[in-house]
Amino acid sequence: MNSNSGQNNTPFNKLLNDNWDYVFNYILKKTSDDYIAEEITIQTFSKAFQKIKLYDKKFSFKTWLISIAKNTYADQLRKKKTIIDNYENIEKHNYTSSPEEDFIEKESYDELKEKINQLKPNYKEVLKYRYFDDLSIKEISKKLNQPISTIKIKIFRAKKLLIEKIKNND
Repeated sequence: MNSNSGQNNTPFNKLLNDNWDYVFNYILKKTSDDYIAEEITIQTFSKAFQKIKLYDKKFSFKTWLISIAKNTYADQLRKKKTIIDNYENIEKHNYTSSPEEDFIEKESYDELKEKINQLKPNYKEVLKYRYFDDLSIKEISKKLNQPISTIKIKIFRAKKLLIEKIKNND
């Protein structure tokens, strides 16, 4: 961990900082897209921290992370294929949404924005920049004048809190 990052040396930060580039570069080779690679890397670490108790010390930690990254990437490909297939089916039927469906979609979007607005300002801010303004982690880092690793951690924590709010229907 570099000493000028200003972060405390929690196990979470150390794990993230020591392994981020390794996982990110692996996924980047598969996707050739920085944005997608960042998203999958964030998801990989999220899953790894949720399942850390399942890690078997007989194996390399990096190998374990890469297996999670592979599975996360495969999940994304399946989701993308499903979305593309669904879109093609919709196009075949020349489907237009009804006013009711438009309302439900807008209501879901509004509900999500409301849940994001319930988060602490620093989490709300990084999610807004990342998903509504479509900024990269590097761009957010520059905009907020904070280290990239801090932004990664904030996005990770913000997404986790948001998922909890959605699950609990807070």
